[in-house]
Amino acid sequence: MNPQTAQKILADNFAPWVLDLDLAVVEVGATHAVLRLPWDARLARDGGGMCGQAMMAAADTATVIAVSAARGAYGPMTTVQQSTSFQRAVVGADVLVDARVTKLGKRMAFAEITLTAEGADEPAARASTVYALLG
Repeated sequence: MNPQTAQKILADNFAPWVLDLDLAVVEVGATHAVLRLPWDARLARDGGGMCGQAMMAAADTATVIAVSAARGAYGPMTTVQQSTSFQRAVVGADVLVDARVTKLGKRMAFAEITLTAEGADEPAARASTVYALLG
């Protein structure tokens, strides 16, 4: 899978409010995907940091792309569990969302996601997800 194919998966399968995040597929590999969540003041919470809801949605979306890459194509799936730990604020920077599939089974997929402000050395957040594969 290449970034263009992954971007089309995004455009064809996600809700309009997710598309409004303007996520861009930067990289896709055999079991991972990196998406860019662009900074937008509309996503800032009180205090100026990017809101956790936007970052969690980006992590969830990146997981779908990574699982699709690992499966060789998009197929129906749904989030079963997502846990996110926020470690530092993101202010005025894009976020690179790196999702890596850690286990792909017949009915379930597991992934670890790192969210890092562009140019930062340390992650802003880490997430883990579990997906049910429906098709």
